[in-house]
Amino acid sequence: MKFLSTAQPHFAAQFNALLARSADEPQVGAQVREIIAQVRERGDAAVLDYTNRFDRVAMTAADLRITADEISVATAEIPHALRDALALAAARIERFHRAQLPQDIKFTDETGATLGMRWGALDAVGIYVPGGKASYPSSVLMNAIPAKVAGVGRIACCVPAPDGVLNPLVLAAAKMAGVSEIYRIGGAQAVAAMAYGTEQIAKVDRITGPGNAYVAEAKRQVFGQVGIDSIAGPSEVLILADDSANPAHLALDLLAQAEHDEEAQALLITTSGALAASVLDAVKTALETLPRAAIAGESIRRHGAVILVHDWDEAVVLANRIAPEHLQLMLAEPERMFAKIRHAGAVFMGQDCPEAIGDYVAGPNHVLPTSGTARFSSGLSVYDFMKRTTWVKLAAGTLEAIGPAAVALAAAENLGAHAASVAVRLGKT
Repeated sequence: MKFLSTAQPHFAAQFNALLARSADEPQVGAQVREIIAQVRERGDAAVLDYTNRFDRVAMTAADLRITADEISVATAEIPHALRDALALAAARIERFHRAQLPQDIKFTDETGATLGMRWGALDAVGIYVPGGKASYPSSVLMNAIPAKVAGVGRIACCVPAPDGVLNPLVLAAAKMAGVSEIYRIGGAQAVAAMAYGTEQIAKVDRITGPGNAYVAEAKRQVFGQVGIDSIAGPSEVLILADDSANPAHLALDLLAQAEHDEEAQALLITTSGALAASVLDAVKTALETLPRAAIAGESIRRHGAVILVHDWDEAVVLANRIAPEHLQLMLAEPERMFAKIRHAGAVFMGQDCPEAIGDYVAGPNHVLPTSGTARFSSGLSVYDFMKRTTWVKLAAGTLEAIGPAAVALAAAENLGAHAASVAVRLGKT
């Protein structure tokens, strides 16, 4: 794990290199473009061809949708303790997202114009859920529950089944979250199917959910045909910690992010040289026993760093430049630091609040902006599954009060029909 200090002469270049990491694969764009074109042209046949090849299965069109019986059987196999944990997470996620529901706006101004804004849910959304070793039931809850709370009528879910294997917890989570239909497909072909529709899969209005580079690129390419949540990059955490923090705890917090995949990033910023050294040692020790030590170790080696700063003002500047997906404030007084943070997807405050609690049961969404995009975007919420419609109603006399200004502005823009459509109602033509 790299050790950097702002006192080093080349720190700026080293820090910029940390932020410049990229997992882009140039060949992905062309491959995804071909897959999308094939799905648009051949529908289910193309989806099945790609799925059978990539997932090593032999599906037919009749196998695309997972049946209610399959879901029931899978759910029944789950141990009660796990089912209870899933239910607890679902309840907490629903409660937090229900609190986000916005209110309509309606008011009448001094001219007699009644103005309003009405919120409404999307008709249909598609949720992508990674499969195989990265199969996360928590992602199902985090994507589907906000859609259900928002009032979306149809929630479709695509989850790949490599070698025909499905995670029963994913199916249980989908049922618990109100998913309408589940398809055993993944990759760019699943994104294309949800965006454009096939014989078996009706198109949706928005696609959300994480995936690999092919899924992210497919979402990028179908944007405009459908809405998307974001183009997610590798996961990341930044921890600000002082001497009140436990080095062994910090090491596990860093590795909890690193074990996602080799491109994940885990960073620690501190003013304490002693703490920095202790954390570096604790990371090495923890890696000896982790089941995903190879993945976490590679992530830490390639992208991880402990950064020593002069003071907390310097730490704040770096943190806001990083704009991390996850920010842990492992400080004696985290609220004081939080007040200075402008850019972060989600913040976890205090020694007993690790980021992993947010992945599952805290309540706020774990689908968050990555790669510095927290500078201009936010985590998934009910707003991603709703849209706003504004409306206007004019009382008698209102057009006379505000119409002449509209005529003048339309004429200045040389839009004659615009001007005339107002002027004729004012008796000016």
